[in-house]
Amino acid sequence: MLSRTIAHDLLSIGAVFLRPEQPFTWASGIHSPIYCDNRLTLTAPEVRTHVEQGLKETIEQYYPDAQVLMGTSTAGIAHAAITAHLMGLPMGYVRSGHKDHGRGNQIEGRLEAGQKVVVVEDLISTGGSVLEVVDVLREAGAQVLGIASIFTYGMQKGLDRLAAAQAENHSLSDFDTLCQVAAEEGYIRPEDIDRLLRFRANPSDESWMNR
Repeated sequence: MLSRTIAHDLLSIGAVFLRPEQPFTWASGIHSPIYCDNRLTLTAPEVRTHVEQGLKETIEQYYPDAQVLMGTSTAGIAHAAITAHLMGLPMGYVRSGHKDHGRGNQIEGRLEAGQKVVVVEDLISTGGSVLEVVDVLREAGAQVLGIASIFTYGMQKGLDRLAAAQAENHSLSDFDTLCQVAAEEGYIRPEDIDRLLRFRANPSDESWMNR
């Protein structure tokens, strides 16, 4: 099963850390038992192959009419490029803001109005950053079919935002699968799963930190 393979891969290379006893601190001050850096998949060839092949299969299954892949800046750019190469499709990416020189582009790469686009993202939490990319592409006249991402937390805020924006997302793996695989492989204790799921349900409620 792809979601379990990707979860195993992310854990094995340290792209995802689960540390319920020593939480990480987000910029917002919220304590989190998980840290995710999917950029590390690019430096692990076997894992990278699983990820890019998985993105290709996901796009072919859910977005068979895709004409262009657009990566999010910056983490989605390499994944969009490799996946587009495997699929024989053009790609580009969306900057977080307009360039302050040259033509002032925010969308890099050729994009024609009406083209059917899939956004490639590495991680979805609350959905804010990827939806900014979707908005930019829609404003440029693209028909955004949806998003293909490596990993999602499945937070309710993110699910609600995606639904409100009518932006479909399909991730290679997710928080629930990751917790199960992590427990099976000894990264966490089985009794930690409930705590982690409580965090996912409401990150602002830090009662999960109490056993």
